[in-house]
Amino acid sequence: MKKLYQAMLQLLNKGESFVQATVLTQSGSAPRTAGAKMIILADKSTMGTIGGGLVEARVQELAAEVFETKEAVTREYHLTGSEAGQMDMICGGMLEVLVEYMDASNKQLFNIYQDIVTAIEKRKRVVMVTPLVNRINEDSQSFLVKEDGSVTGTFFGPAEWMEQFKSQARSRYPKVITIDGQRFLVEPVSTSGTVYIFGAGHVSQRLALLTSLVDFRTIVLDDRKEFANRDRFPTADEVIVLENFEQAFKNLDIDKDNYLVIVTRGHAHDKNVLAQALRTKACYIGMIGSKRKRDTIYRTLREEGHKDDDLKKVYSPIGLEIAAETPEEIAVSIVAELIRVRAEQNK
Repeated sequence: MKKLYQAMLQLLNKGESFVQATVLTQSGSAPRTAGAKMIILADKSTMGTIGGGLVEARVQELAAEVFETKEAVTREYHLTGSEAGQMDMICGGMLEVLVEYMDASNKQLFNIYQDIVTAIEKRKRVVMVTPLVNRINEDSQSFLVKEDGSVTGTFFGPAEWMEQFKSQARSRYPKVITIDGQRFLVEPVSTSGTVYIFGAGHVSQRLALLTSLVDFRTIVLDDRKEFANRDRFPTADEVIVLENFEQAFKNLDIDKDNYLVIVTRGHAHDKNVLAQALRTKACYIGMIGSKRKRDTIYRTLREEGHKDDDLKKVYSPIGLEIAAETPEEIAVSIVAELIRVRAEQNK
């Protein structure tokens, strides 16, 4: 989603208006589809997807009308079993889609998306709120609610409404809520956590690809520049060459939205990184290796003064137990565990 928001900002900055389609609600499958977005340009090209299939084609046809009228439209699409199958839905159901004109001349709209991109880059949580009825006048346009309660755009409504919008910031998924009979699309925007991968070997390569795919900000760290580089980690947000693993956390600001994955090339490095990781506020610390290796490292750390309660927080052996053996399988097991922890954090 980060790339899609960046694309929207670039279009607005260039003065290029577009139509945005957003899935509001869906029946017949899991609710994750809510919030899925697609951009339709004037030349009919698209970015993003709302699931493909016949519905996406119909929405593109509707977008041509919205380009003309410049008015937002909410449309329900009732799917047959075969149509639902094209969109990975379990059976026939209903998809509700908001299709709206994004006017590049609207400075307020540009400010909203500029603040969204900035929030993502600075790891700040914001919530975009879109009224879903009476969208004709400017007073009912989308607005952005920031962590400190300030608003980009225009908000008209009681203070208690704002509290409900702010309360959605910890959620990961968009939803439609109803307040005093008014429906709003509420879209939390965040980086969904940052994963620091210590070690740049084969497992790390596969892992960095997967963490990026599931919306983790991904940072890879190693003390070997021939391993820690963009050629090996093209999807990572950042690749850092360390002086050594003894100072692995130098200049890192680790907080409760961070996930630390220790997959270095040796026991000594793993132990050094883990000792430093235990002093952080990270919500997840995982270390690769067998139980025997783990117990050896834990024994040394206890001798150095680390407490059992601290060591109990470590996920080791790392990853969900799926009998993983190859680097690809190990990466899948680690990412599955990260997703589970992130979901628990955001409850």
